[in-house]
Amino acid sequence: MTGFTVALVLVAAAAGLLRWRRPAWYWLTFGVTLAVVRVLVRYGSVMDACGLTVPPARWRLVLARATNRPIPESRPPRILRLRPTRTGLVLRLKLRPGQDAFDIAAASDRLRHSFSMNGVTSRELRSGVVEVRMTGYDVLKRVQMPAETDSRPMRVPVALRQDGSVHYRDYRAVPHALTLGATESGKSVYQRNLVAGLAPMDVALVGIDCKQGVELFPLARRFSALADDPDTAAEVLDALVARMERVYQLIRAQQRITADVPDAEIAADIWDLPADVRPVPVVVLVDEVAELALYANKEEERRRDRVITALVRLAQLGRAAGIYLEICGQRFGSELGKGITMLRAQLTSRTAHRVNDETSANMAFGDISPDAVLAAIQIPAEMRGLAIAGDSSGGWHRIRAPHTSLRQAVNICNRHADQTPDLPELASFRTAFGSEAVPVPLVKPSSAAA
Repeated sequence: MTGFTVALVLVAAAAGLLRWRRPAWYWLTFGVTLAVVRVLVRYGSVMDACGLTVPPARWRLVLARATNRPIPESRPPRILRLRPTRTGLVLRLKLRPGQDAFDIAAASDRLRHSFSMNGVTSRELRSGVVEVRMTGYDVLKRVQMPAETDSRPMRVPVALRQDGSVHYRDYRAVPHALTLGATESGKSVYQRNLVAGLAPMDVALVGIDCKQGVELFPLARRFSALADDPDTAAEVLDALVARMERVYQLIRAQQRITADVPDAEIAADIWDLPADVRPVPVVVLVDEVAELALYANKEEERRRDRVITALVRLAQLGRAAGIYLEICGQRFGSELGKGITMLRAQLTSRTAHRVNDETSANMAFGDISPDAVLAAIQIPAEMRGLAIAGDSSGGWHRIRAPHTSLRQAVNICNRHADQTPDLPELASFRTAFGSEAVPVPLVKPSSAAA
């Protein structure tokens, strides 16, 4: 008896220590079993308390009265499947007649408290079937991406969602994106994860970093072109517009619309072309869009209009030509001048880290979801990397990218530098490496320091 008691105390102490220091390990060892038992035991009473039950059918009431039996109880949604995951539980529920998926979503916070889980989200899979995802611990506190992800061409896993699933940046599904974030909000880490995920793929990267390239220049070995000032950025964007027009001419020549070609093979974008003639897709990363939109004199205003016009043209027409935009900035508002709201309308994917004002959050999610605006302005300053991701469909998620240092991103880009495509239109804007001169320091070192 004493040995059993000592063993029980040791197991309880180990469970408490794991829950405090390693919540993921605690969930996989102890938490998942306790959660399954808790959900199965409490399910009926919790659904009844949350108002997620329906009265019994009339024929059951008539049968109970005819046979002098007790009146049957109200029925909760039927559990089709209960599946444990590495971060929580997934319940697939079959709704009863008269229930709606919104009822489950409205009761998600009450379900979280009742089942003692960290978070509960729901989505409708098909008519009458709802998937409820429960997380057993705070997966965004210490982000750990799963070992295996569903990576495909032009589909990059960049962050982890609050429900434990992986957040992907799929360029073929959502071609253009806007990423906002104040200083020290984690926007640069999100961008590094994006570049590191694109580096092994057959894609050309074009960077525009008007802070003299301090953010993107270390990754330049994987970039086909890099602009570090607004004047060069204008020339790069003009070259991309010219490339887009040539790609459209290629698609027009390769459309294969003759009568002896099946309809499924008619080309309308680069992904319908044969692999041997398909142009390489291009991802354009703009690190700070406000630097391209600001001006102080007439000459800079003309350059600004030229840049914004090129960006709008690429956003409107570039998808079929395989040109995708990643627009990043600390501030994005209508005060940046004409064309900004037109550009925003083409940026389907929206990601907002911590912002300094509500106007930026409204610019990101005001036309998508008011709840996403409220969630974006409530991100605490100490949670770097936490962001709200949404799209034009109205859905949004809390996400957080794993911390990737600049050295790690540089190593990945250098490892895949041989995969950098040579684009003739952008050859003059590619960064040269090898025998370039060593930059002269701004302050001459003293003899003692030397």
